[in-house]
Amino acid sequence: MNRREFLETASASACFTILPRHVVAGSGAIAPSDKITLAHIGTGTQGLREMPRLMGNPEIQVVAVCDPSKNAIGYRDWGKDDLLNQLRTVLDKPEWRSGTEGTVPGGRDAAKDFVDTYYANEKAAGGRNGCSSYADFRELLEKEKDVDAVKIMTPDHLHGVISIACMKRGKHVIMHKPIANRLHEAKMVIDTARQKKVATHFMPWESNGSMDQVMAWINGGAIGTLREIHNWSNRPVWPQYTTVPSAAPVPDGFDWDLWLGPEAERPYSPDYTHMVFRGWYDFGGGSMADMGHYSLWTVFNALDLKSPTSIEPAFTHVCGFKDGIAYQVQNDYSFPTASAVRFKYPACGGRPAVDLVWYDGGMRPPTPEELEKTNEELPVEGMMFVGSKGKILSGFQLEDPHLIGQGEMPKDAAGPAHGRGQQVAPSMRQWIAAVRGGAEQPASSFLNAWPISEAVNLYAVSLRTGKKLLYDAQSQKITNVPEANKYLAREYRKGWDPQAL
Repeated sequence: MNRREFLETASASACFTILPRHVVAGSGAIAPSDKITLAHIGTGTQGLREMPRLMGNPEIQVVAVCDPSKNAIGYRDWGKDDLLNQLRTVLDKPEWRSGTEGTVPGGRDAAKDFVDTYYANEKAAGGRNGCSSYADFRELLEKEKDVDAVKIMTPDHLHGVISIACMKRGKHVIMHKPIANRLHEAKMVIDTARQKKVATHFMPWESNGSMDQVMAWINGGAIGTLREIHNWSNRPVWPQYTTVPSAAPVPDGFDWDLWLGPEAERPYSPDYTHMVFRGWYDFGGGSMADMGHYSLWTVFNALDLKSPTSIEPAFTHVCGFKDGIAYQVQNDYSFPTASAVRFKYPACGGRPAVDLVWYDGGMRPPTPEELEKTNEELPVEGMMFVGSKGKILSGFQLEDPHLIGQGEMPKDAAGPAHGRGQQVAPSMRQWIAAVRGGAEQPASSFLNAWPISEAVNLYAVSLRTGKKLLYDAQSQKITNVPEANKYLAREYRKGWDPQAL
């Protein structure tokens, strides 16, 4: 039995057991031939930042990296040397990539160097002979046929096409949010996962908080009939451009065509790439796709929010003068600086109809009367559940939920939050068990992500059209603004249709 056959037929002893039964006897180490081999697609700043946690899992071996950028070209981050120093600390090598100080690290060369340095001791002990490096994920899939899984950390517009291509080849997938930045493509990703029966892990589930306490209060009548859910974020923390960028020379070592992927050709600009891609409709998903997955996925599950019937946007706009005449910029290429989008969800089971309102760019709901009485304000980020008799206020990801305006009331026992602090999240352990032949997909599976994926994509379409949209879930179409339907899908460049990849 070869390694792939073993991985496909073996069962983990339990979902929450980190070390499987095939550890090297007495050593606590997993034999190199029995590790899950993984290709890491996307090695920008966030890809590198999350790589140590992935590689620290003893069941996984990163064997290939892939990125259109060869070198650290134009990456942005929270500090010049913060990420470099973090990676040096992980490697315990203060001199790693000496001479690159002052340049934010990124690109496939840095990723390959990190992987090879990290695994140097294993190589000396008989492990794999180095990490492969590719610019094009299609070449990776062609040459690395024995890879078991991939992790996708690219800009949003590449998530769908890459994940579909990988799953069609039987690869298990870990992916960051969103599933895709077009509604129909997101559905295609989920359908492919279901058809191919591969194990999938959608990373934002790890950071969702628990709804146990909130649901105990709602079901117990503490706030009366639930009417509204409000969730507000301080995003964006990147520029939201109000004009199309000017063309710039493509840097050496950067494949602009590969970075564009399925999107229409246009001149290169650094103001499209890396940290700022989220602000463009073509390349990103806006603030809700960036942060709403972390806060709202568990809310969707607990309240059984399936498909909205209407989506209504409110947002900032930009004005200018031309020949002394004022005008409003008609912008359908980048997200607004700030917005509030209201989703209406129909009644379901015993739950009445509810409104869900997302806010970004510093916008938030009006301060409740209960807080005004004590001269308090809403936090910069948060979540609020509004009922006919009261309100529940919490942090953005459901931290510290509490009833407001009703005095001190004891909390019921709340379930544990998923939280980012855990070294190996339970959903990740379940994904590993599923890769090894376990019968059940993790809670973080793509198969459970359609309602939140539908919402974040409809959010983008409502902002792009600037109109209230009426949505038919069965046909997945906008019924009152026919021209909005073109934004539910994308026109694929030649060679990038996921059906042909």
